[in-house]
Amino acid sequence: MDLKKERVVVTGGGGFLGRHVCNELIQQGVPLDNILVPRQRDYDLTESTSVKRMFVNMEPTVVIHLAAVVGGIGANRQHPGTFFYKNLMMGAMLMEQARLYKVKKFTAIGTICAYPKFTPIPFREEHLWDGYPEETNAPYGLAKKMLLVQAQAYRSEYSFNAIYLLPVNLYGPGDNFNPLSSHVIPALIKKCVDGRIAGDPFITVWGTGRATREFLYVKDAARGIVLATERYDGSNPCNLGAGFEISIRELVAMIVDYTGYQGEIRWDNSKPDGQPRRLLDTERAREYFGFQAQTDFQKGLRETIRYYESLDIERPS
Repeated sequence: MDLKKERVVVTGGGGFLGRHVCNELIQQGVPLDNILVPRQRDYDLTESTSVKRMFVNMEPTVVIHLAAVVGGIGANRQHPGTFFYKNLMMGAMLMEQARLYKVKKFTAIGTICAYPKFTPIPFREEHLWDGYPEETNAPYGLAKKMLLVQAQAYRSEYSFNAIYLLPVNLYGPGDNFNPLSSHVIPALIKKCVDGRIAGDPFITVWGTGRATREFLYVKDAARGIVLATERYDGSNPCNLGAGFEISIRELVAMIVDYTGYQGEIRWDNSKPDGQPRRLLDTERAREYFGFQAQTDFQKGLRETIRYYESLDIERPS
């Protein structure tokens, strides 16, 4: 598919990942007027009439569906119903209307949380249905997983070209640093930078530190999504990852070092670790559409810290 000739709707295009996807589309030559971002104030994507109006007004030929209600372990535990309902409704109605409006391509973005809690390492796409997701984020993970079911069902019955991607945890400049909804890297960066500035004697980190995670730099993720939209037309789900894992304890030590925080790290073992390990097999994405992550993790982490330190926000004193 030559995206330069298409009208591309990017749901969630004003968000963390979405802004980078829009920039990647521009870099690939898609005219700015052909990159369409439905804003939440104008279109409630959980309401069918609003979704229909968006398709009528924007007339897309391609949809990249990034919009989601997301958060870390705390937000998932506090709002499981909200996360399930809104993510399920957005995906189901967007894909149905895309089918009815004869959109050429629908790129659905899933989540690593869709995998079973005890998936063999590295996570391979064929293990996606081998168990129940980790409990703290299962409602979110299952809602997003239904996009895969819908995409495969629509391809089978309607010959609708929908693909499904599974990005691992993202990080990078522009991330969400709100402690009520942020993921692990921005949450730790904020704690360490703010703690350094305020002279806090300690910071508290959830869990034991033994869980492992894999992190994908957001610009790499954006490139992978655009590559898949251009080159991949299959029914199989595809992981998007960097191919490495790091324990939370090691991650905390790196962020403490890079931010210059001098205080104590206190581990709150009463809080959950989440999924025990995360590491993706990334061979399918390389084979199907030529994607491999390029950004060194240490470099990406330093850039994310610099971004947070550069923000014009009120700092603790």
